[in-house]
Order: sequence, then structure tokens, then C-alpha cells
Amino acid sequence: MTEPAPLMSSFHAVEAEWIDYNQHMNMGYYTVLFDRAADEAYAEIGFGPEYRDSSGCTTYTAEFHVRYLRELKLGDRVQAAFRILDHDEKRFHSYQELIREDGTVVATGEGIALHVDQSGPKVAPMPEAILARLRQVAEQHGKLPRPETAGRGMGLRRRR
Repeated sequence: MTEPAPLMSSFHAVEAEWIDYNQHMNMGYYTVLFDRAADEAYAEIGFGPEYRDSSGCTTYTAEFHVRYLRELKLGDRVQAAFRILDHDEKRFHSYQELIREDGTVVATGEGIALHVDQSGPKVAPMPEAILARLRQVAEQHGKLPRPETAGRGMGLRRRR
């Protein structure tokens, strides 16, 4: 029996156009990397371009939160660990870690995605085959410890 593990993306390199005047990757491109890696995980679950083309349905991101933990520089290579934390018939909650080639977690991303019938567009239930695959992935990911920062709120902490 294999141990549960997140879905791992291929490696992606930081591109020259992403470097800002501070000589590190601009914050917006962390989301680009998370999005590219999520596309790979989505295809593994069954939400790839073929699904959109054959069903008229796709996923839309409803919310996404990024935590920036370390700088990325030109040429750094990262991959993402993607996990399903929760789901129902129309939505799923995911958590990602961007991991530099040396094993350092440089950012986390947490999101809510909606299953959308593009003819509306409107949020719609997933077909049973996709939902079954999502359940299977979520069941495996549910065996992993929940990330400490998942669901974390944001605000200023005050000393008293």
C-alpha cells in the first residue's frame, strides 16, 4: 500500500520578466506559479482542457490566499505540492506549497474552486465520474496531517 501524498507538479523556473526592481520575483507571479501547477493537478483529477471541451464545464477560482515565505530569484526552480482539503458536489478547497529545488517551502496558496457550467455560466454539480475521482484524491489527502496554516485568518496582531 502506498503512503498518501500530495499531487506534485513538474518543476517551473522563475522567468526574467517576473523579476522586479528589488531583484526578486514580484508577488503576482507566485500566483502564476500556483496556477500553472494547479492546472497539472486539475488534469490529474479530470478537470483538464479535454473535460472542458467535452462537457462545457470547467473550474473557476472563487478565492485564493497566498503566504510569501521566502524570496525567489531569477532561475530558481520550484514545484508545487497540491492537496484537496475538502469538497462537495460543486466546490473544492485546495492547499498548495511552492517548494524550491533545495526543498525549501517558499510560499503557500489556499483556494476555493467552483465547478461551473459555462453555458450559464453557473455553478453546477460535478458529474459522478469526476466527483468519484475527487473523492478518491480527497480521501488520500485526508490521511495527511492538516497543514497548520490552512484556513488561517489575516489581521494585525497587537501586543497588549
